[in-house]
Amino acid sequence: MIEYLRRILALIKKEFITIWQDPKSRGIIIAMPLLQLFVFANAITMEVKNIDTVVIDRDNSVESRELLSRFEHSPRFRKFYFADNEKDFQGKIDNQKVQIGLYINNDFSSSVKAQKPVSVLVIADGRQTNSAAIAGGYAAEIINGYNEEITSAHGARINPVVRNWFNPNLEYRWYILTIIIAMLALVITLLLTALSIAREREMGTFDQLIVSPLSSFEILLGKTIPPLFIAMILTVLMTVIIITCFKVPFAGSMWLFLVSVFVSLLSIVGVGLFISSICKTQQQAILGVITFQMPAVLLSGFISPVEDMPKFWQYLDILNPVKYFMVLTRGIFLKGMEIYDVITNLIPLFLIAIITLSLASWTFKRKLD
Repeated sequence: MIEYLRRILALIKKEFITIWQDPKSRGIIIAMPLLQLFVFANAITMEVKNIDTVVIDRDNSVESRELLSRFEHSPRFRKFYFADNEKDFQGKIDNQKVQIGLYINNDFSSSVKAQKPVSVLVIADGRQTNSAAIAGGYAAEIINGYNEEITSAHGARINPVVRNWFNPNLEYRWYILTIIIAMLALVITLLLTALSIAREREMGTFDQLIVSPLSSFEILLGKTIPPLFIAMILTVLMTVIIITCFKVPFAGSMWLFLVSVFVSLLSIVGVGLFISSICKTQQQAILGVITFQMPAVLLSGFISPVEDMPKFWQYLDILNPVKYFMVLTRGIFLKGMEIYDVITNLIPLFLIAIITLSLASWTFKRKLD
């Protein structure tokens, strides 16, 4: 057992020394993520294309249905979910199935007929600040348009009341910075792991690993721990910077956050090691990283909600660790995601980590044989 640990520790030490002695590696793992953190915080913007909505209509009158028909016939709104209770209403917004919610109280039609002011509550998901601001503005515009007709016909007034959950003031940095953590951790982890074994082959040291007393599992374990450790440290450092320098409030549990980051990075390490195990050169490994990284980010919900994508891509996205990583990062940071929701996203990440690490081990073992 002692000899087993000694061999693994020796390989881990070698990996740290190799990474640190290379000036390019030092620049990639330290300077690049911190520089991009500050650049992306002020440079990245996004555009809203479709708006999904959850509705509670307590009044269920001609007037309320007429208002909802204005939303349904608007080209800016697409899917509508009609909730029976507040729990279902809140759940749709919490789980990011919709961008906004509409709540019509049971006194809507009676207030209109009595020529009394009445309000329609619009709930926007403040975790997606750009979507929340635009969707809330579109909803207010439609309600105000209907209000003009009601005012001329009945003399009543309908007021849209917009509330932003999880980010009341729609601070754009709150959204983009919590996403940047996941994106930069993804880039660093993939690069370090994907280049690991490919670098050994290119430098001619792969044969030394083959003839060493290390088993394929021990070599894989030695290749896993250093990039995982480095990515964890950098992620924690970026989190501290975001909380202290950019004043983004941390609403959740730090322990849940660290566990989520660890499991997410472990699944990404598995992907990187699998890419590295099938590549012969570092150039091939970099191309493999780009091939995986771009679709993974685009399908993660970073640009548009996953629910807006075609069904085929939604099913394929089940195997995308970046999607769960971003949901956990943003949810724990801004919402204070409960442990049940965290576990729901951690289970697929565990399965992805097991699958990718097993594939990497199997492929690497075949190369050794």
